[in-house]
Amino acid sequence: MADKKLNSLEALAEIQFDNLAPDPYSLPDAPKKFIKQHLEAHFSNKGRGGKIVTIIKGFEGDAVDLKQLSKKLKQAVGVGGTTKNNEIIIQGNYRDALIKLLTTMGHQVKRVGG
Repeated sequence: MADKKLNSLEALAEIQFDNLAPDPYSLPDAPKKFIKQHLEAHFSNKGRGGKIVTIIKGFEGDAVDLKQLSKKLKQAVGVGGTTKNNEIIIQGNYRDALIKLLTTMGHQVKRVGG
């Protein structure tokens, strides 16, 4: 392959590497990421100096999956946030947008509170 010139992205996509490990998510015994969850979307400003946050509760899984989901949600609405006590805390009132996004991801989301 060293003597062949790559002129397009299709040619680049055809390169096969023998020394790479297989994709762990394509293996049959790999755990399924983001299994369908029953989540609750809360709206809160208590204990935060009057600042409004959206809290996603009810996630069942390990901390790595929770962080990955949190990162996706924060990037989708373009704000900051954190994870604490198996909850995803997003800065601002983005409950409706997050409910829509989580629903399209296959999760069942219940709107809780005003």
